[in-house]
Amino acid sequence: MAEITASLVKELRELTGLGMMECKKALTEAGGDLKKAEELLRIKSGAKAGKIAGRIAAEGVIGAYLSPDAKLGSLVELNCETDFVAKNDDFVAYARVLAEHVATRNPADLAALIAYPGVETQRQDLVQKINENISIRRFSQMQVQSNSPAKLSQYVHSGRIGVLVEYEGADEVGRDIAMHISFSRPAYLTRAEVPADIVERERGILAARAKESGKPAEIVTKMVDGGLGKFLAESTLLGQPFIKDDKQSVEKMLAAKKAKVLGYRFLVVGEGIERKKSDFAAEVAALTR
Repeated sequence: MAEITASLVKELRELTGLGMMECKKALTEAGGDLKKAEELLRIKSGAKAGKIAGRIAAEGVIGAYLSPDAKLGSLVELNCETDFVAKNDDFVAYARVLAEHVATRNPADLAALIAYPGVETQRQDLVQKINENISIRRFSQMQVQSNSPAKLSQYVHSGRIGVLVEYEGADEVGRDIAMHISFSRPAYLTRAEVPADIVERERGILAARAKESGKPAEIVTKMVDGGLGKFLAESTLLGQPFIKDDKQSVEKMLAAKKAKVLGYRFLVVGEGIERKKSDFAAEVAALTR
C-alpha cells in the first residue's frame, strides 16, 4: 500500500472539498490510490468532481488578439510571480504582442513561438526591468475560413480568463456566449463530445450512491438517469443554463436567436499550477537569527 502522506491527503481534499480526516480515511481504504479514494468520497459523501479546477495558483495575464474581420484570433497565457506585476503596463503589452504573433504567424508549439526574433529578447528585457521571473506558458489559436459565414468572438475577464468562440449569428450572441464560457467553463460543447469512459465512470458513481439509499431498483434507475442527465448538462456548453437567463439552456437560447456555436477555446491564468505557500512567521524568524 502506498504511504498516506500529508500532501496526498491535501491533494484529495482540494479535489473533493471534503475534510482532512474524511480524505485520509478514504485514501487508507483505497490503498493510497488517489483516483479510487476520490470515487469513494463521491459515492459516500456526494462530493463534486473537478474541484481541482479552482486551484488557480500562478499570477499573470491572458493576452488576446482578434483580427479586424473576426476570422483570426488567439490567446496567450503569460505568467509572473505577483499580482502587482500582472497589472504592469509593459507586462500586459508584451502579452498582447505575443497573442498577435500567435495569430499571425501560427507557431507549431511554444518553442516555435519563443524562437521568433525578438520574443525571447523582449522577455529577458522585461525580466530585467521588472525584476520578476516571467514565463510564456501556453497559447491557443482559432481561424475561420474567409468564405465561411462563421466568425470569432473574444472576451477577456479581468485579464485572467480569455475566451474565443467560433459562431454563426449576431455579434451580440457571440459576445454573450464568450462571457458565459468565462463564467461556467464548460468542459465540452455537446453531450456527444463527452468521452464514454467519463460517462461510465459517472454512471458507476451515481449507481453506487443510489444503491446506498436503499430504494427500490426502479427508483434507483431513475435516480441514476436523472443524475447522469444533470452531469451531462453541467459539463456541456449547450446543456448549461444561460447566464443571462437561467430559465433556458444555451442550446435553446441559440435556437431562439437562429445562431449556433461551432467551437470554443479558453485559458485561465494559473490553472493547474500550484502556488508555493510561504510561512511568513518562519521567514521573519530566519531573518532574525
